[in-house]
Amino acid sequence: MTSILYIGGTGTISAACVRRSVALGHDVAVLNRGSARRPIPPEAELIEADIRDAAAVRAALGSRRFDVVAEFLAFTPDHIASDLELFEGRTGQYMFISSASAYEKPPRRVPVTESTPLRNPYWQYSRDKIACEDVLVAAHRERGLPVTIVRPSHTYDERLLPTLGGWTDIARMRAGRPVIVHGDGTSLWTITHSDDFAVAFTGLVANPAAIGEAFTITGTHAPTWNQIYGWLAEAAGVADADIVHVASDTIAAFAPDLGPGLIGDKAHSMLFDVSKVTELVPEFRTTITFDEGARRILAYYDADPGARRVDEDRDALFDRIAAHARSAG
Repeated sequence: MTSILYIGGTGTISAACVRRSVALGHDVAVLNRGSARRPIPPEAELIEADIRDAAAVRAALGSRRFDVVAEFLAFTPDHIASDLELFEGRTGQYMFISSASAYEKPPRRVPVTESTPLRNPYWQYSRDKIACEDVLVAAHRERGLPVTIVRPSHTYDERLLPTLGGWTDIARMRAGRPVIVHGDGTSLWTITHSDDFAVAFTGLVANPAAIGEAFTITGTHAPTWNQIYGWLAEAAGVADADIVHVASDTIAAFAPDLGPGLIGDKAHSMLFDVSKVTELVPEFRTTITFDEGARRILAYYDADPGARRVDEDRDALFDRIAAHARSAG
């Protein structure tokens, strides 16, 4: 039985990995602050501590060792440095969740592979993930740190709407109001359900061939953004959504917080070669395409009134962008 410590364990991706690890019979512990966004299985052990508080983590873990430490909450090199002080020498594999947004933007060629350069001048999040990888690669080369780097792209579950406005977009669709889609909506976007991701991830757990390696984990499903919004509209019962296409640069000018994620990622057609991970985990494949994913998302939100929260600021922003686009067109 493999012992795994998940740092996080209740997010979109990590919760699915925890569930699959438990189903596979692993000895699973989840370390977080106890404010679970998603429930953990009763078979998993909850260890309450803030990973940013090294002393609290040491007190909570004592002298325990784990076959695998899976880090879902490290976003800067300082986070990695703290982790290495906590876990180096206490685990046989340290698995770091990086990001496929770290691959160069715009991509010079697709599909993107693990050998594609890591360079994203547009998004600080991506640059920080690259810097984290640099620290880990150096530790592997210099000291033999048993690291595995994983790069997911856009991964979702029933709670995560992949659009610019989340539930605000669905509310606007149902009200017959304009919904903003970046570009002309025809770029291809790889979107992966977290349950599919978890198959690949857990296949790398305690896998000696994964040590010292980086893996892109995405599905092979890459619809256009028009299809993504169309499937959501269909699932929401909207026959003819009022879609307004707006250049990503224009959206970024209206909403600087949206700019890095658009220009540094979503504005480009992103296709990935996942043959490296499927060589080690041959059972990994896309089983949930987004037409089905959209139905699951709407079923979740429609069953939970508390989840259907409209962001009033973003709602007003979309009105301004739509008015600008239509007056300019």
